[in-house]
Amino acid sequence: MNSVLRAPCAGSVVLASRSGSLAGKALRAHTLRLQPIRGLKPAVQAMAQKTEKSGKEQEVFLGVKGNAQLLGMKGASAETNIWKIRLQLMKPVTWIPLIWGVLCGAAASGAFTWTPENVAKSVLCMVMSGPLLTGYTQTINDWYDREIDAINEPYRPIPSGAISEGEVKAQIWALLAGGIGVAYVLDQWAGHETPIMTILAVFGSFISYIYSAPPLKLKQSGWAGNYALGSSYIALPWWAGQALFGTLTLDVMVLTVLYSIAGLGIAIVNDFKSIEGDRAMGLQSLPVAFGVDTAKWICVASIDVTQLGIAAYLAFGLEEPIYGAVLLGLIVPQIIAQYKFFLPDPVANDVKYQASAQPFLVFGLLTAGLAVGAHNNAAVAAAAGDAATYVADVAAAAGALIG
Repeated sequence: MNSVLRAPCAGSVVLASRSGSLAGKALRAHTLRLQPIRGLKPAVQAMAQKTEKSGKEQEVFLGVKGNAQLLGMKGASAETNIWKIRLQLMKPVTWIPLIWGVLCGAAASGAFTWTPENVAKSVLCMVMSGPLLTGYTQTINDWYDREIDAINEPYRPIPSGAISEGEVKAQIWALLAGGIGVAYVLDQWAGHETPIMTILAVFGSFISYIYSAPPLKLKQSGWAGNYALGSSYIALPWWAGQALFGTLTLDVMVLTVLYSIAGLGIAIVNDFKSIEGDRAMGLQSLPVAFGVDTAKWICVASIDVTQLGIAAYLAFGLEEPIYGAVLLGLIVPQIIAQYKFFLPDPVANDVKYQASAQPFLVFGLLTAGLAVGAHNNAAVAAAAGDAATYVADVAAAAGALIG
């Protein structure tokens, strides 16, 4: 599925099944439920139902019922409880980067302190960014991806017929309204004269819509779609966290927009497992447009060059060499994982690579946030010191005149 930040199938097991096996029958029965789905093209249904190849073994991914289902991971098994189905559409596993981004923004503000009020604000901001607005993004993406999911992941709630069109649309509107409503509450709580949180929530929701929905459907373009995805998962939650506790400045906005190029690389990693479905639906993901070999190098270059540039900026631009060195140290294991897993076979090893490398990337993001916060605090302290010196000089001059 070409969804926003596709989840790795960490909760999946692989079963080699022959024609007539229990696993094959279960999957056939599940994909046959595609027939009643209104608007699903017959050709897509036919492709989705080709779950077996005569005389050949194939791998069928069946999720471990429970965790994979609730997290919305690839390979999750069928579910009948409507609330679990709704949660699967929201893909909780994809909330984590947004929650982390809010934390990075709060750290970058230089004004976050561990008071009960600030903790409550940050938790509410995380709920807005994760369950509500990311849940909205994932649900609307699944709705507009229902035909391609019928090929790549036919067991998903919408192509399988487990949830109705009306129920999906009601969920989309409820999550959108909830996210924007919470943003407004945060603006009032923080005393913002300009409703920056609400503006960010509306802007992010708009990007999510044009990413998934026609006529723009940015995901059809490998470059625009992947960058929109990367910026949504790095820049926007950072901005929200920083604006909530401090001031969102232009230099930080530029820094996070550049950091989002690394997010573009992450998005490309997620495209390799959907090449067949993307090609069938005419989606120009980078692996489809450039081929696997070229796309994998574009991917690692965007991730590595971006982070190296950020490390240099922290060390020499912000004059925070320790943070720059820490970020550099976090880049090294990512490069090792690229050469060990990703570059030899990005299609087969995408999950192994993400599990090995992405923890270092997200801690690098926090390192950058802490560096910005330290720089801002140092600037404030220096300004306060200059002001104190100025006052002392004025007082001394006044005393001299009086004397």
